[in-house]
Amino acid sequence: MAEPVLVTDPGDPRLHDYTDLTDVALRRRREPAEGLFIAEGEKVIRRAGDAGYAMRSMLLSAKWVDVMRDVIERSDAPVYLVEPDLAEQVTGYHVHRGALAAMARKAPAAPADLLAGARRVAVFEDIVDHANVGAAFRNAAALGVDAVLLTPRCADPLYRRSVKVSMGNVFQVPWTRLKSWPHDIETLRSAGFTVAALCLSDRAITLDALAARNPDRLALLFGTEGDGLTPGALAAADEHVRIPMDAGVDSLNVAAASAVAFYATRPRPA
Repeated sequence: MAEPVLVTDPGDPRLHDYTDLTDVALRRRREPAEGLFIAEGEKVIRRAGDAGYAMRSMLLSAKWVDVMRDVIERSDAPVYLVEPDLAEQVTGYHVHRGALAAMARKAPAAPADLLAGARRVAVFEDIVDHANVGAAFRNAAALGVDAVLLTPRCADPLYRRSVKVSMGNVFQVPWTRLKSWPHDIETLRSAGFTVAALCLSDRAITLDALAARNPDRLALLFGTEGDGLTPGALAAADEHVRIPMDAGVDSLNVAAASAVAFYATRPRPA
């Protein structure tokens, strides 16, 4: 167990992992390149550890040491004790949850490995909003989705805001990033998945109709809120599917749409 070490200099190189957390562009470059992500708050830190992510270090204010004592005792990672004002200088915002941990990323899984035992997967195409990604992962965890696949331009699910919005549920759902989109759809089809694109096209069937078919293996594709799925993804999908709506509303935000689709298409006994 590492005893907490008091740090009083915001420029201390030991705090490098925690600098400028509010600079989204910087963190998007740095964190994957340096093999780290930031977990914020007691619950999220615990869930990351329970999911097998190794801790690089922890940054705590004094009142959180006893709360996190069991986590500290299970790890050899250094623990840096800082005053709240210093934490704000380093991170760029008021760390009201009082506890941050720098965690090591895992090597990405091969898509085929995730698909091997899955019945229902979600594919998110070019979702760049971190809050939407986090909310979608929370939905996936809550509603029994077996795996999540992300296209190359999707936001990072391990970025701090994604993790926070998901309440740490990004650690519960197996996920990986695709590399050859939309050609990867053929990988899904070859694995026996019906590929259903959520969209508003003229050929779209209702979500209820898709659910009634109860496909044995189903991949649900979700696109951006403005433009929706790309033409290539729509052309490659087996089915186009819409969520029936009233009062002249044509679509839901992607997080809400995913929750509805995940619930409606949950596997049922044949």
